[in-house]
Amino acid sequence: MDEKINLERLKNNLKELSEIGKDPGGGISRPSFSKADLKARQWLKDKISCAGLCESQDGAGNIFGTLEGKGKTIMAGSHIDTVMNGGMFDGSIGVLSALECLQRIQEENIKHTKPLSMASFTDEEGNLVGDFLGSRAFTGSLKRETLEKGRTQFGTSLKNILENTEFTIDSIMKASKQRPQIEAFMEIHIEQGPVLETEDKSIGIVESIAGKNYWTCVFQGQASHAGTTPFELRHDAFLGLADFSLKGTHYVAKEHYGSLLTIGRVHIHPGSFSIVPGRVDFSLDLRSQSKETLNQIEKKLIQLAEDISVSRGLHFDYKTIDETNPVKTSPRLKKIMKKYCEELDYPFININSGAGHDAQILNSITDIGMIFIPCEDGISHSPQEKINWKDLEKATNLLLKTLINLSA
Repeated sequence: MDEKINLERLKNNLKELSEIGKDPGGGISRPSFSKADLKARQWLKDKISCAGLCESQDGAGNIFGTLEGKGKTIMAGSHIDTVMNGGMFDGSIGVLSALECLQRIQEENIKHTKPLSMASFTDEEGNLVGDFLGSRAFTGSLKRETLEKGRTQFGTSLKNILENTEFTIDSIMKASKQRPQIEAFMEIHIEQGPVLETEDKSIGIVESIAGKNYWTCVFQGQASHAGTTPFELRHDAFLGLADFSLKGTHYVAKEHYGSLLTIGRVHIHPGSFSIVPGRVDFSLDLRSQSKETLNQIEKKLIQLAEDISVSRGLHFDYKTIDETNPVKTSPRLKKIMKKYCEELDYPFININSGAGHDAQILNSITDIGMIFIPCEDGISHSPQEKINWKDLEKATNLLLKTLINLSA
């Protein structure tokens, strides 16, 4: 019995998938329900069938390949959608590694009692209406209001995008009723950071996944003439944001080291050379491994924004767009993975994830485990995303051993 994966097949599958949605500049754009994504979905379904697995799909477009068994399902997977102009490994390695493991179990007739399933979840990247649409639909944690009233990254409604698919808001909301009982969920992912490469380790066993709060915010002031309005009489919204950004970052870095604050998008109004900015709209991304810390940061930042507003004659407002709670991975699954790392002589470290993942959402219904592999220079969400194939081979062999153990 050969309990090892076929690396060449896995590599070829990843390379084939990377051709779907490839941009002229070398990146990949495969947002969920785009033409490229629909093509990739059919490609994946064909691969599942060729591997001898039972292919299925739920009302949210989540795709599964299953080896039948009795009892609760052991599942592994991730997503194949991408950010715009992204890389070929984020998400895809989790789906195709799971497919490779199940295909090897099928080929080698490796004994398993429980059902084994690989999963590809819809819109993990949040191009539609918030992150994790597919896994949230799968777990029953999706709000209908989000689907009906949310705007996609492309400025249109989800309903309009769904018109070109076989899916509806109703079908998405019913996806959780179609799921089997899940005993455990495993996910391989690139680290999306520099720690494993710096530590020269092939494997990261994830201990926890950070929670994220995403806000849209505004400082409202008063537009006025840049040449005739003295500093002391200005209500400059941009200076309010600058003050908030510096003080907020200093607070999080000093009082909650390891947590993060990011202002990634800013729109200044009216946006003219000769006009004092009267309004600034901006995004705010807060992350922490602790829910309590997230709450503390929120309260402090709201108070800080209100204090700045009073001192500069502004008005501050914000709206929560998305919230994801921090989670801990399963001690049972970590113990199994560490045992096999030692048996296989794979160098590993324990690591925390600052990025969100489908496993984080599935934590609400089952035990979760995650395996990270290094990505070159920590680069992700970019055409420059690269891995060492040997690291992926080790991670997928580790996943294979773990799935066999869990499904016995």
